Amino acid sequence: IVTAIFPTFFSAVAAEGLPPVEATFRFSLATTLGLTIIAVLSPILGAIADHSAAKKRLLGAFLVFGASAVASMFFIQHGQWVFAAVLFILANIGVNGSFVFYDSLLPHVAAPDEMDRVSTAGYALGYLGGGLFLVACLAIILAPAAFGLPSGEGLSPSQATLPTRITFILTALWWAGFSLPLFRHVPEPPGRALDAEEARLGAVRASFRRLGHTFRKLRGYRQAFLLLLAFLIYNDGVGTIIRMAAIYGEEIGITRTTMIAAIALVQFVGVPFAYLFGGLAQRVGTRPAIFVGLATYLGISLLGYFMRSDRDFILLAVLVGMVQGGVQALSRSLFASMIPRHLSGEFFGFFAVFEKFAGILGPAMFSVAIMLTGSSRAALLSVVAFFLVGGALLARVDVGEGQRRAREEEQAVA
Repeated sequence: IVTAIFPTFFSAVAAEGLPPVEATFRFSLATTLGLTIIAVLSPILGAIADHSAAKKRLLGAFLVFGASAVASMFFIQHGQWVFAAVLFILANIGVNGSFVFYDSLLPHVAAPDEMDRVSTAGYALGYLGGGLFLVACLAIILAPAAFGLPSGEGLSPSQATLPTRITFILTALWWAGFSLPLFRHVPEPPGRALDAEEARLGAVRASFRRLGHTFRKLRGYRQAFLLLLAFLIYNDGVGTIIRMAAIYGEEIGITRTTMIAAIALVQFVGVPFAYLFGGLAQRVGTRPAIFVGLATYLGISLLGYFMRSDRDFILLAVLVGMVQGGVQALSRSLFASMIPRHLSGEFFGFFAVFEKFAGILGPAMFSVAIMLTGSSRAALLSVVAFFLVGGALLARVDVGEGQRRAREEEQAVA
């Protein structure tokens, strides 16, 4: 939905009648708005979850909210770009809100020396599932007759878009269905006990009070905070490439079949390479392994500016698949290793804020670049700066010091 099918559906169907560059502009604005909302909410949600031992319940609530928005995309018709944008905003809030609680479970299900392996394995399996399902959706879209759906000439606008719209419903069911093992088998971590003042205020008000305290305390974990700043910058480049690739390809004339097939290829390439990045992190260290990914992304940004053909798009997809899961998974596990486990919900709430603001800046920059230049190519060159600056900040992170500080805090609480 986010990367492959919906962006091209938005451009060709929901934004029908608009110039391609205007469709890209409105899609980027919808992305920016949805991520801004959840970025503001994320630390509050994380704090509430830690107090009330409700990580799984809140994850489930956002899952249902987001999956319902995705399923409702079935009803989008030609020219209904406002309706489509609203549903896309709601879906972004649902999925990214659930990620706050999903990510915060990592320190509770993996020992410190297992987090790189578990995090990268999670991304690898996610790529495998996403790739298999995307291939299934692609089959429905390209060969609707094989599934008993309308095909051929003389179809009404609604019939012509029916295969794609059915994949929206299937996506919602896939999302909800494969979340069931987590709810059935992963135990709910205990909540953090309220002190006397917090008990007087109540869990919700205490969470707001704790939020300011957490931010001040997070700054005391200097290395983890510096990692967050680096992550904010370089993940902006990653997020921009993920979210804008398909609609940018639509704008410059890459065929829709090639784009969906290439994005499916990203999923399958990502499976072995996510595991390989986990192994690389064990051999050379987590931070050096992230540097390898950032250097590759730097090359992707430069090559994307000169992209002209379907073959170019396929090549870039392979390169993205090689590094996308590794960079994100290792960033998550590196941060998890540098924070106390009893504050994982609150701190991952801030991690989510930085992750979401990274998703905001890139699409927002696309919007500004389009307004100023009338083209999306210039925005691709700006992505280079995110990887350079983010990498420079990451180089200043003292990983050993950050991990020592987190373990000392855990021992003090114990």
